Amino acid sequence: MINIKSKNEIALMKEACRITAMAHEAIGKAIKPGISTWELDKIAENVIISNGAIPSFKNYPSPFKGVPNFPASACMSVNSEVIHGVPSKDILIQTGDIVSIDIRSI
Repeated sequence: MINIKSKNEIALMKEACRITAMAHEAIGKAIKPGISTWELDKIAENVIISNGAIPSFKNYPSPFKGVPNFPASACMSVNSEVIHGVPSKDILIQTGDIVSIDIRSI
């Protein structure tokens, strides 16, 4: 099934994408050796919220009983970590790390 978006829905999607791009840009400026993925997540969250959007990953419901909802605004995976890594104060970016960052806002 193909869903045709209204002009208003398209405008809302464009704005969410613009804010998400701003969050990516802010992280790109902040990322450096020694910064934690938790700090990068807070940067993304602040950009998203201060621009009137909602980080869509934050508190995303877990499909598994006993597993908590997703606690962060962004998914961050370092090097060979599987996708959808949870940002942490204990994960510090090192020189040469490959960092995957997934952000969505609504």
